[in-house]
Amino acid sequence: MEALLAAGLPAQICAVISNDPAAKGLDTAARHGIATAVVNHRDYTQRADFDAALALTIDTAKPDFVVLAGFMRVLTADFVNRYRGRLINIHPSLLPAFTGLHTHRQALDAGVRVHGCTVHFVTPQLDHGPIIIQAAVPVLPGDDEGTLSKRVLAEEHRIYPQALRWLCEDRVTLTADGQVNISGAHPAKHALLSPALDV
Repeated sequence: MEALLAAGLPAQICAVISNDPAAKGLDTAARHGIATAVVNHRDYTQRADFDAALALTIDTAKPDFVVLAGFMRVLTADFVNRYRGRLINIHPSLLPAFTGLHTHRQALDAGVRVHGCTVHFVTPQLDHGPIIIQAAVPVLPGDDEGTLSKRVLAEEHRIYPQALRWLCEDRVTLTADGQVNISGAHPAKHALLSPALDV
């Protein structure tokens, strides 16, 4: 959230809502004069009831987009469909690889040479949905979850603001077959090879 605040996006952040009353982001938002709210999932025995209360709180703020960051709750299909095409998430892997939790451990266990992060539209299928942007980082010899996570997080802080800027500028369209088009975006110029080729 701090990276998004620092990005100078052409948008107003209308509210920061958390399911955790102790979330650091609530204090950060308040310091920036942003409205905050808590919908504590522990107050609800049914996931659908929590999602309904969360949706009511979101709708009170009247956002154009709902941006998830560090929100570690699985959302019901009804909630996701309510915000279809407006619900955005960032996930610490190159989706569709390594969905769910502990993505850096999954990558290390799989022995991949490249790992990364993905900004995508949320769909009812967990950690799937049309991809807006991805960033890849090499997996280095001796990496552990901490070092790999730090390298991926630096890229998350770069690509999430970019994706949201494109959305705010109305440059992102979803095709009928669920693909993302970004007007004026340029393809990457270079491949990331890990390890590098001999020269």
